[in-house]
Amino acid sequence: MKKVYGISIVMLLMTSLIGCDQVNNQMNNHVQEQIKQYNIAKKNGSNMDAYVQASMVSAVFLQAKDEKNYKKWKKIEKELAKKVGLNF
Repeated sequence: MKKVYGISIVMLLMTSLIGCDQVNNQMNNHVQEQIKQYNIAKKNGSNMDAYVQASMVSAVFLQAKDEKNYKKWKKIEKELAKKVGLNF
């Protein structure tokens, strides 16, 4: 009986790890897509377009609980906010 529980626990853990890996891959893909959109807006759009996209990128890093990149993108967002006349 103990062996069956042990195997079940191992299978459950493996399934959980695979699920976490898929979630991490999806989050990474989402981050990369947001950064691509920011680069397009920065290159072809207005400062307001770039500001909005930088806000989106920082939000994705916040959701991912990536503090280092969140701080980096909040800085970019604030610099662009100043360019468009937003002071906060």
